[in-house]
Amino acid sequence: MKLWLDGRLEDLESARVSVFDHGLTVGDGIFETVKAMDGRPFALTRHLDRLTRSARGLGLADPDLDEVREACAAVLAANPMPLGRLRITYTGGEGPLGSGRGEAGPTLVVALGEITPRPDSTAVITVPWTRNERGALTGLKTTSYAENVVALARAAQQGASEALFANTVGQLCEGTGSNVFVVLDGEIHTPPTASGCLAGITRALAVEWTGARESDLPLDVLERADEIFLTSTTRDVQAVHRVDDRELPGAPGPVTAKAMRIFAERSGDDLDP
Repeated sequence: MKLWLDGRLEDLESARVSVFDHGLTVGDGIFETVKAMDGRPFALTRHLDRLTRSARGLGLADPDLDEVREACAAVLAANPMPLGRLRITYTGGEGPLGSGRGEAGPTLVVALGEITPRPDSTAVITVPWTRNERGALTGLKTTSYAENVVALARAAQQGASEALFANTVGQLCEGTGSNVFVVLDGEIHTPPTASGCLAGITRALAVEWTGARESDLPLDVLERADEIFLTSTTRDVQAVHRVDDRELPGAPGPVTAKAMRIFAERSGDDLDP
C-alpha cells in the first residue's frame, strides 16, 4: 500500500508524520472522503472546493489543489481496487503543544482504503447529544471527529450503522458521517445547512437531482416520516429500515427507491458532476 505524504508517494510502513502535528495534538485539520471506482474518483472537483472552504474556515492556507489532484491520481494508480475510499487529510502541520499554530506549514496526506458496496437499507439511532449550529466549526469538515466516534460506537452497540443528531433547538440535523432525508406525503425533505449540518457532496447532488426541499424539521419527524434515507460518499443513497425502535417495513420505499435509481444513473453518467 502506498500513500501520498507532503509531496511524494511513500510506503505505508515507512510514512511518518510528526508526533507534534497539530492535526494529531489538537485536531487542527480538515479532510475529504472521495469515492473511487476502478481508480476513478467521483465528484472530485466538488470535494476539492469544499476542502478549500474548510481550510479558509479553519484559518489554514489554501491547499495546493494541483498537488492534491496529483496526489489523488498517484495514490489511485499505485493501489488498484474496484471500490475505494480516498481520504485527503490536510492539517496545520507541526506545531507547539497548545492551540497556537507553528510555522512549519501544512501537512498533506492522501491515502486509499478498499470498501464494499453498502446494503440497500440500514438501521439508525438517535442520540441525546446535539450539534451546535452556531459553533466555530459548523459547516467545516474538520478532523475533530471524537464526538462522532462516541455516537457511532453507541449506534454499533444497538445494531445500527449510523447515529442521528438534533441541533441545539431540537431540529433534525445530520448523522455522524451522513445527511438525512425524510419523505412526507410523497415529498422529499432534508435539513438546511443553517441547521448545522455539513453541506454534503452527495446531499447536494441528491437535492439537485431529486428536487428535495430544504426544510426545518423537528427531530420527532423521524417518528412519522413515511420513508427515511441517508446520503454520503460511501453510502450514496441508502434507505433506513429502522430508527431506534421504529421499524419501516418495505424499505426502500417507492420514493427512496426512485432517488436511489436516479442517483445511480446520474452519477454513472458523469464522474465529476
